Amino acid sequence: MVANAHKLVAGKMLLLAVGMFGFGYLMVPMYDIICEITGLNGKTGRVSIAEANSQAVDEDRLITVEFVANVNSSGAWEFRPNVKEIQVKPGELYKATYFAQNLLSVDVVGQATPSVSPSAAAPYFNKTECFCFTRQEFEANSTKDMPLTFIIDPKIPHNIDRVTLSYTFFKSPEQS
Repeated sequence: MVANAHKLVAGKMLLLAVGMFGFGYLMVPMYDIICEITGLNGKTGRVSIAEANSQAVDEDRLITVEFVANVNSSGAWEFRPNVKEIQVKPGELYKATYFAQNLLSVDVVGQATPSVSPSAAAPYFNKTECFCFTRQEFEANSTKDMPLTFIIDPKIPHNIDRVTLSYTFFKSPEQS
C-alpha cells in the first residue's frame, strides 16, 4: 500500500517535470508570437521590396531615426552605426550600414538582435534587408560594413516623430 502511494507521487512528480520542461520549451515561440502581435519588445517587421515600393510616401512628415549599437558583455567586437541618425519620410525606402570588427585573433560568428523604441513604433518599422536576418561570419581581426534597408509605414501614429533602432551584437552560440 505504501509502495503504491510512492509510485503515485513519483508518477505525479515525473508528469510535473515533463510539463514544466514542455512549458519552458514553448516559451520562446510564444514570446515571439506575442511580441509580433502586440509590438512589445520592439520587434520589427520584415517586408519584401515589392511591398515596400508599393507604399505611398507621406511627403508632409519627417521622422528622425536614431541608430544605436551595443555589444554583449562577452563579445570582443567593435560595433557602431556608420551614421548616427537620419530624417526619413514614411513610405520611402532607406539604406543604412553598421560597422563591425572582430577584435579576436580567431574566426568568429556574430549575430545582431534588433529593438525599436518607442515600442508603439515597432509594428510600423519594417526591414527588407538586414544583417540581423543572418549570422555574420568574421575572420580573425576582420571588419565589415553590414547593410540595412528599411521603410517606415505611413500609417505610423502622428505623435511619433522619433524612432530609435538599437542592435545588440553578440557571439553566436552556433559557431560554424
